Amino acid sequence: MSIAQQIVPPVLGFRNRFFSHPITRMVIGVIAVLAPITLTMILADILVPKPLRVGGWPFLLATAMSVLSYRYFVRRTESGRALTELAMPGAAREAGAGIVLGASLGLAVAGLLALAGAFHVTGSNDWTIMLKTLPEQMMVAIFEELIFRAVLFRLVEQRWGTRVALVSSFVLFAAAHLPNEGVSVLGVVITGVAGLTHSAAYMVTRRLWLPIGLHFGWNYLFDGVFAVPVSGHAARGWLQVSMPGPEWLSGGHYGVEASAAALLVWAIATLLLLRRKQ
Repeated sequence: MSIAQQIVPPVLGFRNRFFSHPITRMVIGVIAVLAPITLTMILADILVPKPLRVGGWPFLLATAMSVLSYRYFVRRTESGRALTELAMPGAAREAGAGIVLGASLGLAVAGLLALAGAFHVTGSNDWTIMLKTLPEQMMVAIFEELIFRAVLFRLVEQRWGTRVALVSSFVLFAAAHLPNEGVSVLGVVITGVAGLTHSAAYMVTRRLWLPIGLHFGWNYLFDGVFAVPVSGHAARGWLQVSMPGPEWLSGGHYGVEASAAALLVWAIATLLLLRRKQ
C-alpha cells in the first residue's frame, strides 16, 4: 500500500466527521442563510439607483436567494431528507395563523400599555409607509426564522434534545439583539422569551410558516402600523404613538419589546404553545 493510500482514508474520515458535526453544520447553515441576504442587498445598493429600487424588490430578491441557499445547504448536508420545514401544502394557512397570532400579541401589549396610560395615538403619517415597510419585514421574518429555527434550534434539538434547544434559543436570539440601539437588561430578557415563543410555534407544526407569520405579524404591527421602535430600530409606522412613563413600562428606545407588558404577553404565549407542541 502506498503512502497516499494510507493517508487518504483518515483524511477523508476526518473531513466527513468535521462537516457532519452539529456545530460545523450550524455555522455553515447560518452562513448559507445570511450570505445571500447580505450580498444581494450590498450589490443592489451599489449597482441599482435608488429610484429603481421602488417597491422594495431587493428585499424580496434577497429573501428568495436566502431560501434557495438554505435548500441547497440541506441537500448537501442532509441528503435524502425531505424539506418538510418549508413544505408548501398548508403554508398559507399556517402563515396566516401566525400573522394573526403575532398581531394579536402586539395588540394585547398595546392594550395593556394604553390601560396604564403609556400608549397614545397622537397622529398619523402617510399611509403608504405601511406598503414601504412590508417587503423588509417579510425578509426579516423569513431569514431570522431560517437561522434561529431551521438551522440553530433544529440542529441543536437533534443533537442535544429539546430542553437544550429551548435554552439555546433563548440565549442566541437574545444575544443577536445585544448590539441594537437602546437595549436594556429587560429588553434582552424579553427578546429571549420571544425566541422561546417562536421556537414553541415551530414545535407545534415542525414547519417554519407559523413562526414566520408570528414574527412578521408582531414586527409589522409596530413597524408598519404603529410608529413604535422594533428591537431598537427606528419607528416608521402609519400611526404616530406617544409612550410616556418609566422605561420598564414603555420600553424606551428599544421599543415595546423592553416593556414589562410584553414580558407578560410573550411568556403566556410561550406556555400555551409549548402545551400544544408535537
